Amino acid sequence: MLFLLEFLFIKSIIVPTMYLKIQNEGCMKNNYLKKAKLKRGIYLLPNIFTTAGLFAGFYAIIHSMMGNYENAAVAIFIAMIMDSFDGRVARMTNTESAFGGEYDSLADMVSFAVAPAIVTYNWALTDLGKAGWLASFVFVACGALRLARFNTQIGVADKRYFQGLPSPAAAAILCGMVWSGMVYHVSGQKLSSLVALITIVSGLLMVSNIRYHSFKQMNWKEKVPFVSILIFVLLFVAIAIEPPIVLFVGFSIYAVTGVVLTIWQLKTIKSKHKNVADDSNEVNSEKPIEK
Repeated sequence: MLFLLEFLFIKSIIVPTMYLKIQNEGCMKNNYLKKAKLKRGIYLLPNIFTTAGLFAGFYAIIHSMMGNYENAAVAIFIAMIMDSFDGRVARMTNTESAFGGEYDSLADMVSFAVAPAIVTYNWALTDLGKAGWLASFVFVACGALRLARFNTQIGVADKRYFQGLPSPAAAAILCGMVWSGMVYHVSGQKLSSLVALITIVSGLLMVSNIRYHSFKQMNWKEKVPFVSILIFVLLFVAIAIEPPIVLFVGFSIYAVTGVVLTIWQLKTIKSKHKNVADDSNEVNSEKPIEK
């Protein structure tokens, strides 16, 4: 009798429970596989701009090897334009993805680290021998470190500032210099030591703790004074008249302003700490001495 009761209990309760559990696990597995299949694709629109930027960087490398330094420099500025579009397009169309972020980072490594270093090396640093290609390598390594640090600080760092000179700005300094030299017939080999110094300093600024304005806090939907439009018009006119000089000088000023801003902020913080310390000392001196 006891054996019969145990048999009925197993058949009526335990077996159906195990069957339902297996069935639920199978449904969960099927749903997971369906979601995985849906996530296999990539968003086309933002990745087109990323691919265009990557192509421009590769184009710059090939043309620098052929001696077409002006075309190579212009190609990297085109890569900058493409890089500014891909992220904005992804946010506007709600097509942001982890794949797009990683792909953009790898494309930036080629377009704003490897390509500018090779273009600059071929234009001015070949006569320096080992020192020349080491200066270029410093720029490449600093660019890689800059991008890696940026990727690890997403969602943590203050969006109003960049920590270190952005890699597109550093690339613009080198390529603006090369472009200006080609337009005004300045031989890079005659200025090889100066070019090597600018290359190394630009690379080190990328991995520094100097803060640079990101301009991400600007609200482009708000109304602005009429004079703001005139400033943009004058900027476009200046770039159209002398694009290599204006771009080289403009990005160089941006690099210097970050240093000046950081020094100014450090002095302000030190002065505040000093005032706080002086106030605390005055308060302590005014307290009566207990005997």
